[in-house]
Amino acid sequence: MALPFRKDLDKYKDLDEDEILGKLTEEELKQLETVLDDLDPENALLPAGFRQKDQTSKKPSGAFNREKLLSYLEKEALEHKDVEDFVPFTGEKKGKVFIPKPKPVQSYTEEKVSLDPELEEALTSATDTELCDIAAILGMHNLISNSQFCDIVGSSNGVANESFSNVVKGEKIMPVFNEPPNPTNVEESLQRIKDNDSRLVEVNLNNIKNIPIPTLKEFAKALETNTYVKSFSLAATRSNDPVAVAFADMLRVNKTLKSLNIESNFITGVGVLALVEALKENETLTEIKIDNQRQQLGTPAETEIVKMLEENTKILKFGYHFTQQGPRARAADAITKNNDLGKAFSAAERAGLSHTERGGSYLA
Repeated sequence: MALPFRKDLDKYKDLDEDEILGKLTEEELKQLETVLDDLDPENALLPAGFRQKDQTSKKPSGAFNREKLLSYLEKEALEHKDVEDFVPFTGEKKGKVFIPKPKPVQSYTEEKVSLDPELEEALTSATDTELCDIAAILGMHNLISNSQFCDIVGSSNGVANESFSNVVKGEKIMPVFNEPPNPTNVEESLQRIKDNDSRLVEVNLNNIKNIPIPTLKEFAKALETNTYVKSFSLAATRSNDPVAVAFADMLRVNKTLKSLNIESNFITGVGVLALVEALKENETLTEIKIDNQRQQLGTPAETEIVKMLEENTKILKFGYHFTQQGPRARAADAITKNNDLGKAFSAAERAGLSHTERGGSYLA
């Protein structure tokens, strides 16, 4: 069904726009171009004055004044009578007459204070200095000036007036600067590990975020044959499970590394379990830190960690916060036992005892 307003538009379908434009004179064409440049009736973002032709015939009376316009509109609104609205079928007028609420008038009444005759006579005969002393003692600091208060308090405590300041000063804010970036050269350190450099004993890659995962795996592969690096730390390097598995394979072979730090990374329980299985075969590592990972390891992983600590007596420091009470207590006992065994082993070495004489009594 065709809409009614479309019936009147059908006669314009066959119009030839070129023929109409050809009949226009030069002045009409220029006028059409001017109108088309300034006006855009379909653009809703333009003000109304720019979307239609100005049809005002009256000349402007002067410059625009916003205050005068507002006062004129307010005056016209007050003079114009409101249209009364009635309730249908009843004839009752809608609304209520506005009655402004009266503003409360604040009234102050002076309180009459009666003093003992002796006190009233003493206050009447008191000097200004004595009155200031009384006001300071009673804490009425608004009755005396700052200089008067300083004189009174300073004289009573032996403090000079220059020690007081009218401005309340806070503590000086000490700036806290960010930690400097890790200066370790990643490529150089990797090459020195591969070359088995005897001067490289400790490697610190902490907080270096842009180390690729393949590069971290190369570090683990290079440590398998290195015989000098004793401490390796890669905390907050965005390491994940494949990196943990690579270091687990390294721990099965390496016989030199003493300390490993992989805290604050994205390693899950899978990567930690791989490290735990490798530590059951490692007898040289004495310290490992795996705390503050992206997600919790879970009870099964913590149970396996405890079993490893009970089997591997070489682990003296284990950095991890257990979430369960049972594994936490067992791990604390295992670490305490390992440290006791380590101290006894060191004492036996200093005493020059053989390996057979050391082992029989301490492990019982």
